[in-house]
Formats: sequence, structure tokens, C-alpha cells
Amino acid sequence: MANRSYLYSTDSMPNEAEVPQRIRCISEHNWDIPLAHKLMVGRGTTIVPSMIWNPPIGIAADYAEGAALLRDLLQAVGRGLESDAEFAECVARTTAHLDKQQAQYFVLETGEIVSMTDDDPTASVRRLASDDIPDAVAKAEAAIAGQNEDWLASVRADWQAHFGSFYSEALYFSFPA
Repeated sequence: MANRSYLYSTDSMPNEAEVPQRIRCISEHNWDIPLAHKLMVGRGTTIVPSMIWNPPIGIAADYAEGAALLRDLLQAVGRGLESDAEFAECVARTTAHLDKQQAQYFVLETGEIVSMTDDDPTASVRRLASDDIPDAVAKAEAAIAGQNEDWLASVRADWQAHFGSFYSEALYFSFPA
């Protein structure tokens, strides 16, 4: 089994009392939390109880703003990949799925990824929310503004690792409708 990060959309944030009523599947990514997942939870980022595991290792954020940030970065990355049909298909598939699964919040489930080390999972998620995600957002914003060409070139060179996640209405962990 691959350890994965899972991204969902919901109309309410998970809390100690309940899991959101309607949970829509967005994507899963093997062995990492990819740049795309970090950007989608990069606006209004907050740590929430997990919908899958016991510790508070979920991360919720504003859906519309996170999706817009990802779309803007995909457009910037695409300016160097105009002849790459595989990248164009990835962007089309991703944006169509985001439009279809839209809700008020993204919820990123990190449990399988943060459990791969001996570190405390809760502390790892706090670092992710306070350091890694804001750093990724800052780099993306700079690249979108034309101020971080070296970083943008590195993202273009390895775009599959950053954006090539599995997008589907059913993930390994899915919730009843």
C-alpha cells in the first residue's frame, strides 16, 4: 500500500463534534504532499480534526481561493509548456474536477504521510501549516507575478510530481454520499 495525502472538499470544516455532512473527493497523491495540495490549502489555512484518523492532523482552507491560486500557477507553468499535450490534459482534467467538486472548504488529510517518520504527527502538521504551506504559497505568488523564474523553471521541469495527482470522485478513503 502506498502512503498518500488525500484532498477533499466540504461545505463545513471538520470539528471535534462532527464530520461534515457531504464530503467530496478531490485527489490523492502517493508518498508525498504535492505542491498542488499545499497550494489548494494555502488560503485561510487552519488545522482541524482529521476525518479519518484520531489526532488533529487535518488541514482545512478556503476552496475558492486555493483553487484560484492553483489555476494561476498552472497558467504560469503552462507558459513554458505550450507544446506539452500531457501537461495540457493534466490541467484540463484537474480544473474540470475542481469545478465539479466545488465546495466551501478544502480538507487535506495528511495522516499517512506524516506517519512515515518518527516525528510526532501533530507537530509535523503544525510545521506543515505554519512553514511548508506558506512557503509554497509565497513561491507560487512570486512566480505568478514573474518574480521567481528559477523556481518556476524547476516546477516546469518536474511538473508531474507537483500536479500529476489522481483526481477522482472515489479515493482510497471515500465517504458515503
